[in-house]
Amino acid sequence: MDRRKALLAVAAVIAALGTLLVFLYVRGADNRADQRYEAVQVLRVVKSIAPGETVEAAQSAGKIETSSVTEKDLLPNALTGTEPVAGKVATTTIYPGEQLTSSKFGATGAANGLTIPKGKIAISVNLSDPARVAGFVNPGDKVAIFLNGSGESGTFTRLLLPNVQVIGAGTTTVVATTTTDPTGAQTSEQLPKTLLTLAVSQIEAERVLFASTNGELSFGLMNTGSQVAPSRGVTAKNLFQ
Repeated sequence: MDRRKALLAVAAVIAALGTLLVFLYVRGADNRADQRYEAVQVLRVVKSIAPGETVEAAQSAGKIETSSVTEKDLLPNALTGTEPVAGKVATTTIYPGEQLTSSKFGATGAANGLTIPKGKIAISVNLSDPARVAGFVNPGDKVAIFLNGSGESGTFTRLLLPNVQVIGAGTTTVVATTTTDPTGAQTSEQLPKTLLTLAVSQIEAERVLFASTNGELSFGLMNTGSQVAPSRGVTAKNLFQ
């Protein structure tokens, strides 16, 4: 009887030990799973970043946001801040939903070249800050182009092109501009102007280049819900109609 009790005691100890080992293994597995799926912060692209666009320009345009991903989904070289690529430009198009990685940025001039959509050509226009929406227009944006000009019926403002893609932005320079008021008095001022490159068809290029030479262009920044359509334009005669 004593031997049976001893065997039962040993069996109980072994069972308890086995239960403990199973418990420790399961808890360790849970910890490993928690670590694997633990959320980490990363920068994610919410609007396309064009080749040649600086990370600073993309960030100021609201194209980059902080997001959470699991550790298993974290890409190599994923960025949690823009400091590692400060002053660098995108070397390829970075699409919405992508994690921002240092491997897609390089020094100025390292981009693969200007990306021109099939069937289009690239032209550049020089715009002041107000004409480019206070500097909010950046590569990858869509804009409506308006012309402030004059004709046989006087001065006018009218939609020139309803939907044009901006594919590049150059440096900003200060340009001297002289205006003449109705009395003939002239005023000169220094205005910053920036080169913006557009993807257009041949006919669109002819219209933009002619208009920029014979009037003043202004861009209207568009989003997916913007509604723009040709109209008769606005003159002094119909301004308040």
